[in-house]
Amino acid sequence: MIFRWLRSRKRRQILSRPFPEEWRRVLERVPFYETLDEEERAALREIVQVFVEEKNWLGGRGFVVTPEMKVSIAAQAGHLILSRPHDFYSNVETIVVHPGSYGGGPRHHDGLVGESPEVLGEAWLRGPVVLAWNHVNRGARREKDGRNVVYHEFAHKLDMQDGVVDGTPTVERANRERWYQTMTRELEQLVDAKEKGRATLLDKYGTTNPAEFFAVATECFFERARALRERHPELYRVLADFYRQDPAERY
Repeated sequence: MIFRWLRSRKRRQILSRPFPEEWRRVLERVPFYETLDEEERAALREIVQVFVEEKNWLGGRGFVVTPEMKVSIAAQAGHLILSRPHDFYSNVETIVVHPGSYGGGPRHHDGLVGESPEVLGEAWLRGPVVLAWNHVNRGARREKDGRNVVYHEFAHKLDMQDGVVDGTPTVERANRERWYQTMTRELEQLVDAKEKGRATLLDKYGTTNPAEFFAVATECFFERARALRERHPELYRVLADFYRQDPAERY
């Protein structure tokens, strides 16, 4: 109880400060920012302010993480929770940023251990989010290619909030059965398309497991919203209900 009170007090102090003008300029270079209304922009700026100040930022391999990098990452992560009840990703304490892709050894990714010759990002169940800056920057600027490593890894962190990495984040009770049926059917269809060599809108990496499918679907939902709504209407609707956003109507 005391910890929550102190954290709330610290956040109020953070939000009492003016939003830095140089941070605003960073936000204006993130393409989705201009599609938000003023109330949403204000909400995103609050998320960014707390996120930048509250999280522990580390650079991998001696990399220097600049304020501009922090704002860009915070804005993209904040986009996912912009319209949802949230606690600023309370299960994320540390964000590690590498200059580029990394790997080559055993990696603990989303609760699994395996060999990863090249890693663009990771979300540890009880640990940090790790990101490759060159891919973060590319994802922020190429908003309609369906690829965004920040969306992907922070979708994993939303999935992990219940302590299980299963592709099912905390969904309202009334929507759980619809969520499970839709996500299961869509994953099976993606697996079938991959096996038959058919082209797909969703990244075939989503066939790895349900957790990866949710993360890949999140990338597509925010980056290729109209195409997803047209080709996978049920998937689009369950994600729109979860994120409480309708990005296909923004553009």
